[in-house]
Amino acid sequence: MTEPPAALTRRAVAPHAAALDPIVAIATAPGRGAVGIVRLSGPALGHFAQALLNRPGRPLAAREATYLPFPDEHGQPLDKGLAIYFPAPRSYTGEDVLELQAHGGPVVLQLLLARCLALAAHSGADGQPLLPRLRLARPGEFTERAFLNGKLDLAQAEAVADLIDASTEAAARSAGRSLGGAFAQATHTLRDELIALRTLVEATLDFPEEDIDFIEAADVRGRIATLLGQLAQVQRQATQGSLLRDGLKVVIAGRPNAGKSSLLNALAGAELAIVTPLAGTTRDVLSHSLQIHGVPLHVVDTAGLRATDDVVERIGVERAWAQIAQADVLLLLHDLTRGDAESVSAIDLIADSTHLTGAAAEKHQGSATVLQVYTKADAASAVARADAASRGLVLSSHTGMGLDALRDALVKAAGWQADAGGVFMARQRHLQALQQVAQALSDAQSLLAQTHPALDLLAEELRQAQQHLGAITGEFTADDLLGRIFSTFCIGK
Repeated sequence: MTEPPAALTRRAVAPHAAALDPIVAIATAPGRGAVGIVRLSGPALGHFAQALLNRPGRPLAAREATYLPFPDEHGQPLDKGLAIYFPAPRSYTGEDVLELQAHGGPVVLQLLLARCLALAAHSGADGQPLLPRLRLARPGEFTERAFLNGKLDLAQAEAVADLIDASTEAAARSAGRSLGGAFAQATHTLRDELIALRTLVEATLDFPEEDIDFIEAADVRGRIATLLGQLAQVQRQATQGSLLRDGLKVVIAGRPNAGKSSLLNALAGAELAIVTPLAGTTRDVLSHSLQIHGVPLHVVDTAGLRATDDVVERIGVERAWAQIAQADVLLLLHDLTRGDAESVSAIDLIADSTHLTGAAAEKHQGSATVLQVYTKADAASAVARADAASRGLVLSSHTGMGLDALRDALVKAAGWQADAGGVFMARQRHLQALQQVAQALSDAQSLLAQTHPALDLLAEELRQAQQHLGAITGEFTADDLLGRIFSTFCIGK
């Protein structure tokens, strides 16, 4: 066997040694506000709280807000606010947690933070420091400890940051479902079936007299096919969630004065870009984020594509090509009032090797959806509009004609399903892991199609599938990955 059956269940993640160090941080955003929070996590915070709040022998009631002064080293109040003590393990991090909720002035919070750090080194009645090694928390360290102490799985921990960063209502709801465990539950259902299959296969390796008949008796082929079907549904939901999290980069490109800036203004509903009748007005990249049906779109207006001797405009054109290379969706604009001279195809522009070469060309090839958009329909003839409608989208930024059709086309190009239920937030690493699970299961199917399947290879494919699946929730996770994930969090969370 590749692993003993006992190892088929969930692996515990061992906490880092540094997880024992008490930590402190300001847990609210920088700047002024009605309320600000200083948060501590670590061992023995109950005694430390008594010393910090000048309440010897009077412990704070667990999980109850207590209104009191926050004294300085001379006993004079720095502020008055609420202190809440969460004894381990019933806290966010699984350790003792102390929260000081004061008025949200940055100076007040810095004074409270400094007071905590200074007091920690003071000796108690036993001559020992009240809170040895208290240090400032790293970004995301509170949530990292929640993960390491089994309060959250990794997908839930990532959903905390995604909920904070959500730019649309749909994204916030999706992150909330992931934080509530929807994504983890979906992966655990797949994992449990994988464990059952691995147990069957590896038990058969131990008892070869059962031979290959168990495959038919246990319907291994059917169960893997069912698993692939369930996995495909999870992949669809995760893809939708990834779209809500990362959004879609939409680049508007075309010849000078094709209506690119006017279209950006029309989509944004604001005068973001300068619009004039002069070709070459836009000389740099201008971007704006908006949402359509809850899907975040990052729309980029670019300089008109043409050969030019103007140094500044040439730099703008080069930047336009760089944006085109990174687009998820490319809106290629054509001015209906210019006739055939403007009817350049997407291939003519995008395949121009003088602009896209090497890695940029490889990255763009097949990666973007190109939408042909014909502009200034209000100033064009009916014949021109009808002819253009057979080749792409026809619109007028001035009157709003065709804008709704363009919005629908953008959402469709993104792959968003408006009626998609149960979407949970997902990241690119989740999609990659799910794809790796699908590949391992497909390879297992191929093995079973052979006349005499190699059961040891089948067992290995199932093991690989489980390991890739476990990487989503952190059951099989390298420390360097954890470092990358939690370093993106805000300090104090």
